[in-house]
Amino acid sequence: MAGPSAGVVAGPGPRLTVLHCGCGPARRENIPHGFQGLEWRELRYDIDPAAAPDIVGSIIDMSVVATGSIDALYNSHVIEHLYPHEVPVALGEFHRVLKAEGFVVLGCPDLQSVAEQVATGRLMETAVQSPSGPISAVDMLYGYRPALAAGNLFMAHRTGFTAGSIGEHFGAAGFVRALTVRSATYDLWALATKHDAADDELYRLANAFLPRVAPWAGPPPV
Repeated sequence: MAGPSAGVVAGPGPRLTVLHCGCGPARRENIPHGFQGLEWRELRYDIDPAAAPDIVGSIIDMSVVATGSIDALYNSHVIEHLYPHEVPVALGEFHRVLKAEGFVVLGCPDLQSVAEQVATGRLMETAVQSPSGPISAVDMLYGYRPALAAGNLFMAHRTGFTAGSIGEHFGAAGFVRALTVRSATYDLWALATKHDAADDELYRLANAFLPRVAPWAGPPPV
């Protein structure tokens, strides 16, 4: 575990800090292009010491990170691994560590799209090709089968979200504005702010920081 119990804070200087929760191995492509500029410093946070993060910890207990010390938080395909009762705890921790003008970028499976795949009898059919291999609806519902078979049981999925439900979760955690976008690759992306961001600011942030890995199934932020 890194840092004192009082909390890790961003270092001095003008750079902005993005806390990358569930960072995995250090690879540049693991974080959206908008966070790769020189003005951003990535602080890597993961529960797995093997990923060699800056901070080892869980997203349901981020006490090592000081309150109001982070400019942005990025969390991709981690929150679905929590139990439902842990989701409000994690989002509450995200809200706590962010500065007043801070924002969250979060990605998870889009269960509405996954359900459509299941409803048409394609539970086991490959839905999308990922760098790890083919992904089927059953993987998006319950966790990636090859990882689970290899003994990585932390990869199991224990909850899920739609565009509407993730927005409700953000609101309950104290976030004031949230924008959600469904992608064509069964991903759901959300951007949420602690402050009452105007529409043009929300869309500017979304265009800069939501990953553009595939064409959007619905209207994109403009």
